[in-house]
Amino acid sequence: MTELVALAPDVIVTLGNTGLAPLQRATRTIPIVFVNVADPVGGGFVASLARPGGNATGFASPEYRLSGKWLELLKQISPAVTWAAFIRDPTLPAGSGQLGALQAVGPFLGVEVSPVDARDSGEIERAIADLARAGNGGLIVPPTTQTMVRRNLIFTLAARHRLPAVYGERFFVGGGGLISYGPDPVEPWRHAASYVDRILKGEKPADLPVQAPTKYELVINLKTAKGTWARGAADAARPRRRGD
Repeated sequence: MTELVALAPDVIVTLGNTGLAPLQRATRTIPIVFVNVADPVGGGFVASLARPGGNATGFASPEYRLSGKWLELLKQISPAVTWAAFIRDPTLPAGSGQLGALQAVGPFLGVEVSPVDARDSGEIERAIADLARAGNGGLIVPPTTQTMVRRNLIFTLAARHRLPAVYGERFFVGGGGLISYGPDPVEPWRHAASYVDRILKGEKPADLPVQAPTKYELVINLKTAKGTWARGAADAARPRRRGD
């Protein structure tokens, strides 16, 4: 980041908390437009959403309460679910906020939610195996760098154990995930371009409000829905004999 700042660009565009944090440590003067930053006020990146007050503004990730929608969706597609594993990156503040929202909604849906550390492939495998053995389990996978890196492992385990899984971004569904619900991934970049244009014309980031997503999408992978998960749902609905 130091090398980038040394080039003295007119404006910098960055993605996520991990991109914004080192940039703000490197400069408090060069304008920054960010995209998909979770809780920018709580993270100390801006003074407020309406009046950022510094050299950064942009477009925030959804509020933590969106996580409750993921759990509602999981329960809708698999009503038998009583236990959900939330595969998170514990180093991100958003992970704690999302977990809190899930655990607040869980009792109303009859679902217990447990966190799983996405940085450890072994822990993911063990947790999903435990979930499958207990029965009536499902997965919730938010969009983080760690879950994206381990997405193929998660897809494989979900298919192997025939577990319903809800993802926080359509990227996962395109790769083989079952279903996703989240903001349109393209929209904030379009708006970011307009902010860059306004800054280049003389406006200050401190005066441009941080905006939240306004467009959401539900995406389903029909191949996955008709494949291993559908068979797993049928098996879960089958009456079990003692000893099964």
